[in-house]
Amino acid sequence: MIRLFKHYIPLPLIILSLVEIFILLLSVQGAIEIRFTTLENSKIESITGISSLFCFVIVVCLISMGLYQRHLRDGARGMFVRICVAFVIAFVAMSLLFYLFPSFFLGRGVLAIAFLISFLGVVLSRFIYINVVDGESLNRRVLVLGVGQKAKLIDELLKRRSDRRGFVIVGYLALNEEISVIDLNKTVPYDTSLIKLVEELDVDEIVLAVNDRRDGFPVDELLDCKMSGIDVVDVQSFFERQAGRIILNLLQPSWLIFSDGFAQGAMRDIVKRIFDITVSLVLLVFALPIMLATAIIIYLEDRGPVFYQQVRVGKNWKLVSVMKFRSMRTDAEKNGVQFAQKNDNRITKTGYFIRRTRIDELPQLINVLRGDMSFVGPRPERPEFVEEFAESIPFYSERHRVKPGITGWAQICYPYGDSEKDTVEKLQYDLYYVKNYSIFLDLTVIFQTAEVILWGKGAR
Repeated sequence: MIRLFKHYIPLPLIILSLVEIFILLLSVQGAIEIRFTTLENSKIESITGISSLFCFVIVVCLISMGLYQRHLRDGARGMFVRICVAFVIAFVAMSLLFYLFPSFFLGRGVLAIAFLISFLGVVLSRFIYINVVDGESLNRRVLVLGVGQKAKLIDELLKRRSDRRGFVIVGYLALNEEISVIDLNKTVPYDTSLIKLVEELDVDEIVLAVNDRRDGFPVDELLDCKMSGIDVVDVQSFFERQAGRIILNLLQPSWLIFSDGFAQGAMRDIVKRIFDITVSLVLLVFALPIMLATAIIIYLEDRGPVFYQQVRVGKNWKLVSVMKFRSMRTDAEKNGVQFAQKNDNRITKTGYFIRRTRIDELPQLINVLRGDMSFVGPRPERPEFVEEFAESIPFYSERHRVKPGITGWAQICYPYGDSEKDTVEKLQYDLYYVKNYSIFLDLTVIFQTAEVILWGKGAR
């Protein structure tokens, strides 16, 4: 794992992205060499700019289709479908750009050949990536110190192959005083020194998942391993790195106090505010025709109000009025406040569509411009739910240290939740975002939100 701007990214994924960027940059040049024998000097001078534009558009489309997610669970067929969709969108976008800026256009033949070369190159690189990344040869070898409940969480929460990309667990090591809840077939014998065992198993990293560190904890042996170049991390930091979330069952106030992150400050707020305003204004310009059409359709369906305002909890528990397109009947809450359910009969026909496509969230761009919300952040929640969850869920209030967002890390990592259990799961991603916030993470969320919208993930 490489930590880039506080966000963890698998090294194989970084290598894959660099390889694909190289393929995309060369595809335009290759297409020109195939299509023409000579070129005008003016066109030769513009090849670098065109290649860069071509590469940028396709990479953005690949990101938007979730093809750079570290936990992408699609197999070869699903990944191929995503690549096809990404290239179709990229082709439409490039055609539009060339129509608006005809001086960049080198011809339909060059464009078609460039897309063919880049498509085949990306498909090939993905095929190699799938076969290499799921093998054990390039993965970090991890030894888990502990066989109790903490160690069991690794076995339970990271059980899919996609969850374990980048590492392989060579075994679980029991200490004398521990009661094992791990399958004995997964444990390793400990009848020698820890450093010798690590060398025998060719371990790269030790994860501390011991239930009690007060008695029988091998401090000197772990120090020996650390000084010998073996990484030693606690299980909470391991989950943060591998799963992109902070596990509530393991969370202690001391970890929050002594871990890095959770930075606040005037400069951070200024940069975040400039980013929010810029993104919201750009999106508002492009979304305005869609918003006008949506408003008309909502009104024509039942002659009711177009917008729906709700009180939500903002930064530092300040109450804000959040605006959305109305997607439910006007009497939707005659029986009181409640979560939206699957196949909720309160949702109108238009509401079903705008919820699936997230169009109902677009009026919140006004909230962002007013400063009530950020473009990226934890989902704004209703005060009635916040009060209930703050009493029953540990550390729930900490998600309100930042402004709520139209989209967020939890929204792209976990589907829509309608229960306290779902709220706990999403809180773990929210805490990761609050801890590791950066503009880079915001951009990651924005690009991947396109995939959530296109595939209808979590809409309800």
